[in-house]
Amino acid sequence: MTATAPTTALAQGTEEIQDAGHVDVLIVGAGVSGIGAAYHLRDQFPDRTFLVLDAQDDRGGTWWTHRYPGVRSDSDLFTYGYRFKPWRGPSIAAGGEILAYLDEVIDEHGLDQYIRYQHRVTAASWSTEERRWTVEVTRGDTGQRLRFTTGFLWMCQGYYNHAKPYRPEWNGMDRFEGLVVHPQRWPEDLDLSGKRVVVIGSGATAATLIPAIAEKAQHVTMLQRSPTYFFAPPTKHELAVQLEPLDLPDEWMHEIMRRQYVSQQQMLARMSFEAPDELHAFLIESMRPLLPEGFDIDKHFTPRYRPWQQRIAVVPDGDLFAAL
Repeated sequence: MTATAPTTALAQGTEEIQDAGHVDVLIVGAGVSGIGAAYHLRDQFPDRTFLVLDAQDDRGGTWWTHRYPGVRSDSDLFTYGYRFKPWRGPSIAAGGEILAYLDEVIDEHGLDQYIRYQHRVTAASWSTEERRWTVEVTRGDTGQRLRFTTGFLWMCQGYYNHAKPYRPEWNGMDRFEGLVVHPQRWPEDLDLSGKRVVVIGSGATAATLIPAIAEKAQHVTMLQRSPTYFFAPPTKHELAVQLEPLDLPDEWMHEIMRRQYVSQQQMLARMSFEAPDELHAFLIESMRPLLPEGFDIDKHFTPRYRPWQQRIAVVPDGDLFAAL
């Protein structure tokens, strides 16, 4: 059940804040975490009231914000997705596929009635005496200011600043006559045909963007402070291929693959602190057959740090290397 919204207006200075009511739990963020939190609240605490607030126009969080060419997950969906919702696609999925997955969760469990879009949290304060949070919100569509109270504030907003993406300032940028594009603000009509492009960065975003734009751009350069460790598994796990003829129920297939990927991740994590040199050699050597003959791996693909001091980026079927 949802909270009622009284119409009482509380004056604060020259502005009015409308009392939007009280809920047991107030979730901030309607991305993967927030939608998952809403499901579990409804499933495990059906008598509790709750709402989900999101500053954006729609669900999805990072998958709504990031729409650059080739955008996809850099974690497998069998562990990144929900245990209660079997993932039926490839382990590494495109942003649109993840949004469709979230839509199914929202529709199947009636979560849309709890989500309030264009509701940006601007302040939150805790009262020990009243044992509750007071949360101030501004609606993006009307400019209206609202005040919610809640016994539990559940922050699922992630770490991106969706409104103002980070962009470093470099000396001389004011003299650059070309176009500067941020992945969080990718123009839908951007045509890179015949363009010479520099992609600054070597992480998961660069690894997914470059193969997608290399098809049209005249030339693409990846400019990196340090290379990233890449892991290039097949798009479909060999275990999944072996199990396909058995036509297992989705729930069984999902749980088997989920455990397989958890085991694989635990092995990589364990090797990173027990045998970092061996893991380094494994990751570097696994790239060699995917790169052009004679490619200078030491110069272009050998990181300055140990594996897992930063994330290992997944490139399914080595598509980044195929672009090279």
